[in-house]
Amino acid sequence: MSRQNKILSRSELVRQVEEWRRAGERITLANGNFDLLHVGHVRYLAGAKALGGKLVVAINSDDSVRSLKGEGRPVMPEHERAEIVAALADVDAVIVFSELDVRAIIREIHPDIQAKGTDYTVDSVPERDTVAECGGRVAIVGDPKDHSTTEIIRLRLTPRKP
Repeated sequence: MSRQNKILSRSELVRQVEEWRRAGERITLANGNFDLLHVGHVRYLAGAKALGGKLVVAINSDDSVRSLKGEGRPVMPEHERAEIVAALADVDAVIVFSELDVRAIIREIHPDIQAKGTDYTVDSVPERDTVAECGGRVAIVGDPKDHSTTEIIRLRLTPRKP
């Protein structure tokens, strides 16, 4: 599947997940802003894919990133962030969502697993109750949270000392 074909609308995603399930696949959901893709993102998505099945990545829309991170963010527009994430071999589908969290998507596709990064614990995942209500479980994946787009931007904008 080409990277452009991996970027789906909500209704296309629901249909695709139903088709994968009929074929016996498990569904893993990962989500985030993915603004200025860095090694932490790649390791998070690789960890999510390693849980098995098809990996769906939900990317916050430009408006939701702005609400979460403030003015000046995102650095890259949503369609470019979606295309970059879709180009990764571990990713099977990408969706851009406008809400501040993925509860609505969880209710629509009932993922078997919601993968979250190591900046969370299983108990601190905001959507954990919704995942459980839909029959899934939460898994923490990726490397330690040593990488951050906010930190990369801060370091690049801070004048370096001679």
